[in-house]
Amino acid sequence: MQTNDGFLPKQGGIVTSDNRKIIVTEDPNWERKLLEQLAGATLIEQRRARRWKIFFRFAWLAVFAAIAAALFWSGTERTVSPLASGGHVALLRLDSEISTENNTADKMIQGLADAYDDKSVRGIIIRANSPGGSPVLSGMVYDEIVRQKKLHPTIPVDVVVEEMCASGCYYIASAADNIYVDKASIVGSIGVLSDGFGFTGLMDKLGIERRLRTAGENKAMGDPFSPTNPKQEAIRQQMLDDIHAQFIKAVRDGRGKRLKETPDMFSGLVWIGEKSIPLGLADGYGTVASVAMRNMHTDQIVDFTPQDDLGSRFARHFGVEFGSGIISLFNTRFF
Repeated sequence: MQTNDGFLPKQGGIVTSDNRKIIVTEDPNWERKLLEQLAGATLIEQRRARRWKIFFRFAWLAVFAAIAAALFWSGTERTVSPLASGGHVALLRLDSEISTENNTADKMIQGLADAYDDKSVRGIIIRANSPGGSPVLSGMVYDEIVRQKKLHPTIPVDVVVEEMCASGCYYIASAADNIYVDKASIVGSIGVLSDGFGFTGLMDKLGIERRLRTAGENKAMGDPFSPTNPKQEAIRQQMLDDIHAQFIKAVRDGRGKRLKETPDMFSGLVWIGEKSIPLGLADGYGTVASVAMRNMHTDQIVDFTPQDDLGSRFARHFGVEFGSGIISLFNTRFF
C-alpha cells in the first residue's frame, strides 16, 4: 500500500484508516519500482551536486591563480619607455612605516642594486613619504646608500619628500646627495623613543599576582606587569641615547656643512619644508619630475621599487607574527 502522493498511479480500491487516504495497488512489484525511482533520483541529485562542487573549485582556483599572477607580475615587471633609450632616472619609493613587516630595508637595498646595475640609469631619486620606524632598518639602508655612492660616484642620489620624511625616513634621506621638499612637507624628528605600558596599579586593585621567574636579573626588563626597576630603566635610557647618537652622527655626516645646528635640532622636533631649508635639513624645493630634469637632465622615470610576490608576503607575515611578542618587550623606534 502507498499514500496517494504521486509516486504510484491509482489502482485498486480505497480503504479508509485513521482518516488517511490509502491506495491499494494491484501491482505486486510496486515497492521495488518505488525504490528504483528514489535511487535513480538520488543518484541524479548526487551527480548534479558533484558537478557544481567541481565547478566552484575550479572557479576559486582560477581566481586564486589570477591574484597570484597579478602579484607576481607586479613585483617583477618593469617597463621602460622607448623614448628612454638615452637614459632614465631610477625611482625608489620609500612609503609608510619602516618595518620588517613592510620589508622596507630589503626593498630599498634591492632597488638600489637593480638601479646601479642598469647602465642607462642617470640618477636615482628616492620618493619619500614615511613617518619613520625601525632604527636598525633605517641604519641598514643609510649604510647601503653610502656604500653604493662610493662605488658609483657619477650617479647622483637625491631624495624628494612628499608629505613627510621624519625620524627613520630622515635618517635614510640624510645619506643622499640632496633633499628636496615642498613648502608644507614635514621633516626632522631626529630622536628615538621606546614606549610601553605599566599595569601594576591595576593589578593591585584587582588582586592579581604576577608570578614571573627568570634566570638572569635583566631578562624581564620592560615587563609591563612588573614594577619598574631603576637599574633597568637606566639601561634602557642608555640604549636610547646610544641609538640617538648614531642618528645624530648620520645626519651630521650626510648633511655636512649645510647643517645649521640649533639647540632644538636633535630634540625630536619637526619642521615644515619652508623652515627646513634655512636650517640645512633640506636643499630646496622640488618634485620627482623637476629634480629629474634639473639634476639628471631627463624626463624619463622608471620605477625600480621591488614588489613582494605572494609567497614572500605569506612567509614574512607568519615570521612577523612569531617575532612580534619578543619585539614588543622593547619596542624602540624613531617615531
